[in-house]
Amino acid sequence: MTILCVRFQLPPMYEAALPGLLGLLEEFTPVVQALPPDGALADLRGAERYFGRTALELASVIRVRALALHGVDCVIGAGPGPMLARMALRDARPGLTRAVAEDEVREFLVDKPVVALPGVGTRTARTLCEYGLDTLGRVAAAPLSTLQRLVGARAGRELHEKANGVDRGRVVPNAVSRSLATERPFTRDELDPGRHRRALLSAAGELGARLRALDKVCRSLTLTVRYADIPHSRLRSSGGTPIATTRTRTLAEPTAHSAALTEAAYGLYEALGLQRARVRAIALRAEGLDPAERASHQLTFDPVDEKVRRLEEVADRARAKFGPRAVMPGSLAA
Repeated sequence: MTILCVRFQLPPMYEAALPGLLGLLEEFTPVVQALPPDGALADLRGAERYFGRTALELASVIRVRALALHGVDCVIGAGPGPMLARMALRDARPGLTRAVAEDEVREFLVDKPVVALPGVGTRTARTLCEYGLDTLGRVAAAPLSTLQRLVGARAGRELHEKANGVDRGRVVPNAVSRSLATERPFTRDELDPGRHRRALLSAAGELGARLRALDKVCRSLTLTVRYADIPHSRLRSSGGTPIATTRTRTLAEPTAHSAALTEAAYGLYEALGLQRARVRAIALRAEGLDPAERASHQLTFDPVDEKVRRLEEVADRARAKFGPRAVMPGSLAA
């Protein structure tokens, strides 16, 4: 077990703390890959030899230092490769690292649904489940030629290897990602367009605040609408796989202004032309991030726009001091 997947339990909208936490990991290894908004992969192969400790022992030290120096707890998954470490993280709990040893890989994977495997999307899961391949154990036992006929030659080979525990991924050192995302799930499948728009307003406001906290602007916005489960018994038995629609729009100018992001999000939503769609969740992703200092803003003679931007600055300071819910649109206060 040489790869750790760490998820820091950061409060909402505190992604600005992630670079400091990545620095903590880099005290143990330079091979650290950021997984915003709150996670990272760390390759400890060299660290195990240098510090004379196992990956599990180093994971315990990382957890203690994150709590002591940053006041942030974390959950950690460990495995022989990045894919297995990510999957182990899903079973991890605060204070306890979920580790998958090399001789436990097959046992760990065998009963997991196909949708648990990174890279398996809605369409692939539906195809596999239609042929009874609804667990990774069944996929691993299927002939390679069968998988290639179902999902294609290259995808079938990768799927067969991953289901058998072959993890060819590697940790790629990087800085914080060039995108930010947030999601608004509904407690039940939601038909009301008004509630859809409230979710968009909330998500766009959060993205704007997080961008401004990081001194970033985004060039484009992506909307993903996830609908109710596919009506297929095998998919439901494996935990359900909601279908989704995704649309992206390039913004008129790079921005972190919540009002501009909200307007773009509404435009993307209206363009979908949904009619009584049963929506399970709405997600927004800000992409193409750049430093705010490099962005230009088209000046306007509209005094309302200038007033809104000044109020936004005041609201950001209030949220930083009193919490993310200190200031919010009236329609979200109920």
